[in-house]
Amino acid sequence: MRNVKLRHYLHLHFLVIIAGFTAILGKEITIGALELVWYRMAIAGVLMFIYIKIIKLNIKISNRTLLQFSIAGVIIALHWITFFEAINQANVSIALAMFSSGAFFASFIEPLFFKRRILTYEIIFGIIVILGVLLITSSEMGYINGIILGLFSALFSTLFAVINGMFIQQHRATVISFYEFSSGVVFLTIFILCTGKTFNAEFFSLSNEDWIYLFILASVCTAYAFIGSVDVMRYISPFTVILSYNLEPIYGIAIALLLYPETETMSPQFYLGAILILITVLFDAVFKNYKQRKT
Repeated sequence: MRNVKLRHYLHLHFLVIIAGFTAILGKEITIGALELVWYRMAIAGVLMFIYIKIIKLNIKISNRTLLQFSIAGVIIALHWITFFEAINQANVSIALAMFSSGAFFASFIEPLFFKRRILTYEIIFGIIVILGVLLITSSEMGYINGIILGLFSALFSTLFAVINGMFIQQHRATVISFYEFSSGVVFLTIFILCTGKTFNAEFFSLSNEDWIYLFILASVCTAYAFIGSVDVMRYISPFTVILSYNLEPIYGIAIALLLYPETETMSPQFYLGAILILITVLFDAVFKNYKQRKT
């Protein structure tokens, strides 16, 4: 029994490492952020559809639900675009550090959606996160565009997570994900066409390395990671899963430092700000778990 539990914990942290590795793949892929996200969502959507067919899952939904899923699909597309563009404008460390600020946005977005009051400790944690962001900004002004894009990425990610938290109460996670990926592809296709670009041979003419990285990103880091994270919750508490995923920036920054020491080594002030944000995020999760158990 203990070995079984250990296996699931190891699987969970493997999924978190995969999540952190997403930023590395984004840095390696040479196409623009818009095209990258289109490919990611398209390939992941196809793989998810194949999975749905294999398990023979009923995916019929109402038109109203389809509209709701489509809005969420646009939001996750915007999150990924701003995240990968933050990497292009700055680097992996900046993008992941800003991504950690999602807990600050959640403290204000969650009460709006779930109609609860803002808690005092959430305001305090939010202020600490702001201080962490200011520390990073003041020491890395050369990456200001990446910092701003990273903050928008965190905002979109939090909004998406809160909306999905409402969807998951009534729908299967696989169904939600499939429609969100599909609607994201439709949205990006329209946007790309509106910018004057076309889906010609040049659009699909990628290097072998890009195709490999894109397939890994869409299959392992998106489709598999999503299904795996849902499956692991059968054996490990949701709190432990959420807390573990808060380690994603730590894993990602550590991997980036190992692979790109010349571009990812930042100032001491950056790491102080990043640590401040990450510790606050972890404490926020612990406080929420304590309050839920007490209730």
